[in-house]
Formats: sequence, C-alpha cells, structure tokens
Amino acid sequence: MDLPRNRSVLVVDDDPSIRLLLTTFLQRQGFRSLAACNGREALEAMRAGKADLVILDLMMPWVSGWDVLRQRVADPSLQRVSVIVTTACNSREVTADLRAMDVSTVLEKPFDLDALLAAVTACFPHAPFVAAA
Repeated sequence: MDLPRNRSVLVVDDDPSIRLLLTTFLQRQGFRSLAACNGREALEAMRAGKADLVILDLMMPWVSGWDVLRQRVADPSLQRVSVIVTTACNSREVTADLRAMDVSTVLEKPFDLDALLAAVTACFPHAPFVAAA
C-alpha cells in the first residue's frame, strides 16, 4: 500500500497501551506520530500545528473527546485538522452527531489496524505518496 510521507498523526487516548500500540503502528507505516493522554494536551498540540490528523477517543477524563470536537468546531484555526474518532459507544445518534462535527471517520472499539490505516490514508488524498518501507 502507498502511504503519505511526512504527515503527523496525533493519537489521543487516556489508555497508555492504546496510545503505544497506535503510535508504534503508525510510525512503522511511515507516519510521524505523537501522543496525548487527554483532550487538553490534544488541543495544545493542535493549536501548535503539530498534527495533520488526530485519532481521538471520545471518553476521557477532564477534557473529553467531545470537548475537543466542540472547540475544533468553534475555532477556525483548528478546522484544518482532520479527525478520526475511536469509541466504544457507537450508535446512530453518536455517529450522526460526529458527522455534524465534521469527523472524517468513526471507528468502533475494538477496531482492526487495517481499517485504521485505511481511514488514516483516506484523510490525506492529495499527499505525495511513496512505497511503505
């Protein structure tokens, strides 16, 4: 599979094992990956321009994924960052709410890494492509 080079993906999840799994997987696929353990850290990284894409868990303490999405909708400077949501509570109502917040993809936990990779790659349709190492 051809993948975009030099794209930064921020993984936001309060579970350290999920963060490690996803950042390691994405790095092996040729992406620059960063991690945040809560929504506050995610917003800081997004505002600093460190992420082209965010993989965002919804249910986190303090500043949730929902809070991040609301701030993203309200702040035009954050709207350039694509978002893939991962959630254990995937219903039609939740999915409709997420689509209204311009979320690229919703992945129900547990999800397949190939599905995640396809969703990530789809967020970069105009990126230069190179063969994966």
